[in-house]
Amino acid sequence: MTTTPMARPGDRIVVRGTHVGDADRVGEIVEVRHEDGSPPYVVHWSDGHEGLFFPGTDAFVQHAGADGQPGATS
Repeated sequence: MTTTPMARPGDRIVVRGTHVGDADRVGEIVEVRHEDGSPPYVVHWSDGHEGLFFPGTDAFVQHAGADGQPGATS
């Protein structure tokens, strides 16, 4: 069983590359559509694009700490 990452604005989402040598895709969660932090999320990706994102099993959330920097993962 997989768990869905719960998030809040300011958290970072990371999507692992699917092939050897692929870079991870990283973005900042700018909007969470549900009060409980469940997906979908509006994500501002590091390449400048922004869009609605439904994370799969290859994604995880890095929660922002009190200083706004990513910290723990889920």
